Amino acid sequence: MTEEVTEVVSTSYLSHLLTVGGFMLAVFAIARLVSEKRQPSNTLAWLLGIVLVPYVGVPLFLIFGGRKLRRLAARKRRLAPHLPGVRAACEDTASLPTVHAICSTGGSPPAGGNAVRLVTTGEQAFAELEECIRSARHSIHITTFILSRDETGRRIVNLLAQRAREGVKVRLLLDAVGCLISSRRFVNPIRKAGGEVVRFMPVVPLSSRGSANLRNHRKIAIFDQHTAIIGGHNLAREYMGPQFWKKRWADFGAVIDGPGAALLNEVFLADWAFASGQSLDTLHQELDPAAVRGKGEAELQIIASGPDVNGDPLYEGIVSMIQEAEQSIWIVTPYFIPDEVLLRSLIVKARAGKDVTLIIPTRSNHPVTDYARRHYVRELRKAGARILHYNRGMMHSKAIIVDDRMALLGSANFDLRSLFVNFEIGVMIYSVPEVLAMRHWAGELIRDCVEPKPEKPRRYRFVGNLAEDLSRLLAPLL
Repeated sequence: MTEEVTEVVSTSYLSHLLTVGGFMLAVFAIARLVSEKRQPSNTLAWLLGIVLVPYVGVPLFLIFGGRKLRRLAARKRRLAPHLPGVRAACEDTASLPTVHAICSTGGSPPAGGNAVRLVTTGEQAFAELEECIRSARHSIHITTFILSRDETGRRIVNLLAQRAREGVKVRLLLDAVGCLISSRRFVNPIRKAGGEVVRFMPVVPLSSRGSANLRNHRKIAIFDQHTAIIGGHNLAREYMGPQFWKKRWADFGAVIDGPGAALLNEVFLADWAFASGQSLDTLHQELDPAAVRGKGEAELQIIASGPDVNGDPLYEGIVSMIQEAEQSIWIVTPYFIPDEVLLRSLIVKARAGKDVTLIIPTRSNHPVTDYARRHYVRELRKAGARILHYNRGMMHSKAIIVDDRMALLGSANFDLRSLFVNFEIGVMIYSVPEVLAMRHWAGELIRDCVEPKPEKPRRYRFVGNLAEDLSRLLAPLL
């Protein structure tokens, strides 16, 4: 009898400790959540999970809920290397409000002297990448979110291994989640040839340096410091390949020659130092400032945004672009889940008679985001914006073009995850010829678009309404 009483008391005591411990963890999670600069919808979504289902919500938040890596942001040096022979952007560009908004929140100052050529097909993207890999003389630095085990990924891995055997310094940085099945034995040929491959923030076992939710979504390839490829293309058949493939997604990017590539290399080296544990100072000793020279007239601003930057330069740059618009705002994105500030800014511009055009795929590869976007698209359309659906398969391109005088391209989608959670990379272009070239590309994209059919009244689509409302609730976490 005494043993039974002791067992009951012990069980009760343990249960009490677990309850108190769970309560303290929930309080800690809520305090951390409130202290971070988050969007209200994101905060509300996490609060609901923590309060209503604490045994699920608290662990998930502790694993996935972080948004900034303060130590990394504090020690990351400003992306403005002094490069001899490279001029700064002209005075007119430096005075733009968007330039100041980006610089004040962690972006690099504009740099002139760049040559830019757009990459508008998957076949061109692969050809450019292959040619740059083959012609590199000293270094190849590539970071990607997805490396697939298909014929595209295999061909790139074999080519990188070949160049490593030839003495070129090859570094390949793979996101541990996006490349979950391709970051080990699949890339061993590169390692065996003398190249280096590092996984960014592994989640099994959980990294102690940040949240498992903070993924490196950047896609950058830099060659010999002076040439870079940037955009939305992952290293997979859906995005690029040597031959035309009917199911390939429509994507977009650019090749940059000049100081912009050196700035992108700075972003890569900072990411590599963080993921590999190597000294950033040691990595910088490999650089040759004389390798970078102005090769054109384009003026660019490199924007590294994410947990490693104190502010949100990409987000604030986009807000500033929209607010500066006097005639037109064209947005091309596979996923459209804006926050309230971006949505209201676009609505105001549309109601003021500006040309607000949104190009999205008819159906993306993520049905949940398609349901989540419905409300935002509906509100924009009611305000007078032009909504266009790309109807030739999946469209993965990302770009914003304002007034034919400035444009943004890179890895970021127009959604909360890209703007506030992921490690992302963007390039602002302020030179008219390059901006007009992007406008022309978007105009060609519109040829394959249709206007969406009118929606049925909400009272006639109960299931669709439920899916839309649930998706919107989850949108900040997607």
